[in-house]
Amino acid sequence: MTLIAASGTVIASAALFIVLSGFAGLKHYSLEFSSFVDPDLKIVATKGKSFIISEKDSIALQSISGIQGYSKTIEERVIIEFDDKHQIATLKGVDEKYKTITSIDSMIYYGNWLEPGTDQIVSGGGISNKLSFGVLDLTRHQKIYVPKPGKGQITSVKGAFNQVKTYNVGIFDINEELNNEYIFSNFDTARYLLNYEENQVSSLELKLKPDADESQVVTDIKNVFGGRVVIKDRTQLNDALYKMLNTENVAVYLIFTLVIIIALFNVIGALIMMILDKKASINTLFNLGTTTTDIRHIFFLQGSLMTVFAGILGLLLGFLIVFLQQQFDLVMLTRSLPYPVELKAINFIVVILTIVILGILASKLASQRITKNLVKG
Repeated sequence: MTLIAASGTVIASAALFIVLSGFAGLKHYSLEFSSFVDPDLKIVATKGKSFIISEKDSIALQSISGIQGYSKTIEERVIIEFDDKHQIATLKGVDEKYKTITSIDSMIYYGNWLEPGTDQIVSGGGISNKLSFGVLDLTRHQKIYVPKPGKGQITSVKGAFNQVKTYNVGIFDINEELNNEYIFSNFDTARYLLNYEENQVSSLELKLKPDADESQVVTDIKNVFGGRVVIKDRTQLNDALYKMLNTENVAVYLIFTLVIIIALFNVIGALIMMILDKKASINTLFNLGTTTTDIRHIFFLQGSLMTVFAGILGLLLGFLIVFLQQQFDLVMLTRSLPYPVELKAINFIVVILTIVILGILASKLASQRITKNLVKG
């Protein structure tokens, strides 16, 4: 009975560690793609969609030691038209420095990145499929429309929109959401469509030096711009995704903790069976002067040690399985993609604490079955 109870705890703790490691791998895999287009820091306006960066601001920003470089961007919702098909998308106008701040050009699987000084665009695979256009088709162009700013009545549809004819030169593949949402253009193209001033931007995207202190850089940027801007790091840029992944992580942990609790019922049952089986020995100890509290303590320690050692053994078994998956790709999602797993110190701590706390509670509950009437026989 003891062996069965210990085996259940070993399997439950190993399962919890494997699941947490697998989820950590999936989380890292999901965020890996967005990191190609997310800067280290992004500066956006506190109010409105844009802000002005003066020459003084630009010089002060360049003087901050932790910043390796920055790129000006303009971002707005637009209508893109091709062969009488229309699609609402997000246009992101970027300057020449953008591909040094992010790795967006490495995500282009067909075609090329933008050439400076042109009205070229690079589209997501989802938009390209929906509108049925490819790359470098110079005989047909894509039209991009943006409503003109201002007040008053609209006298004609043509006069209500700024428009530009563009040519798609590349298709990127990052993730489903971005593929269906974004198109990239040169900074001047987006500035023309939105009637922005030369130094007016939607955001500044920054790349930090490897040894930079992010918190100090944020403080320095706030000293430059004051309360005009909000500074976001990568976590804040993907806050919805992080919240979803963290919520799922907690849900998975709670589900498998319930599995451990069920497994520990076997520990309680095993201790109670042992108490009944050793009733005569317990009575002998009592007659020799051992108190009821001491006898309870003996069985409490036995149950606690059994769950702790079983939990550690399960943790080692789980670690071995995860390590083998990392090294030899035992489980595959596709023919070329192994199931992602990641070894994290926090998962070791979470599993061992869960097992120890629940094991102590189970042992305490089982040892309370020892009463004076039982020990007296």
